[in-house]
Amino acid sequence: LAAMVGSGAIGLVDDYINIRGTDKSIAGMRSKLKFFLHSAVALLGGWWFFAKLGVTSVYLPGFNNVHIGFFVIILFWFVVIATANAVNISDGLDGLAGGLLSSSFAAYAVICIFQGKFALAGFCLTIVGALISYTWFNIFPARFFMGDVGAFGLGTALGVVAMLTNTVWILPVIGIVYVAETGSVIINRLSKKLRHGKKVFLSSPIHHHFEAIGWPETKVTMRFWLIGQIGAVGGIVLFLFRGRL
Repeated sequence: LAAMVGSGAIGLVDDYINIRGTDKSIAGMRSKLKFFLHSAVALLGGWWFFAKLGVTSVYLPGFNNVHIGFFVIILFWFVVIATANAVNISDGLDGLAGGLLSSSFAAYAVICIFQGKFALAGFCLTIVGALISYTWFNIFPARFFMGDVGAFGLGTALGVVAMLTNTVWILPVIGIVYVAETGSVIINRLSKKLRHGKKVFLSSPIHHHFEAIGWPETKVTMRFWLIGQIGAVGGIVLFLFRGRL
């Protein structure tokens, strides 16, 4: 909850600058400052895991719990930064991020129940309830928007929940759409640098590519929802059969 509020506060300032800023050439908070502040939140959370909770290992299929010691702080930082930014990138169409996050947190609520972490499951389900009510008003045509305050806060919370449940290895499956969205941005940027301005996708993130080839916004959103739901169920299945991997 602290990590979610901390990252959400950074997003709130970013949104405020976007809306109220007088210099229109600056789109929100400067990226380096935003990265520094978000990293501070993530590193503080990682330190808490290591120093206060005594977490020094991470589960990997086939290896069980692998001892990494102090490096759990770096892992925590990476997971939180990557997840928060991936969710933020995915928040580009009406209803898209709300529907995807609902599936992701619902999947983690199920995992928490199987682990006996009922307080954490309640946290996840509370977010799901809030997201459903939000998405009701955010689907096309949207009346409310998530902004960075929501995307950063909820993305951070999702990464922290993955760490708390020691299931970082299935986070890319549950968040398969976030991975695809972020991957499309990275691929396009690398392609433009290495292939003299040529792009792989017409536009990135990839939801804009599908819009560019003629898909209506609602079609992109609902199909991405379906993929997100498949990923969420797939993540639960992998968790249940982790002992056989």
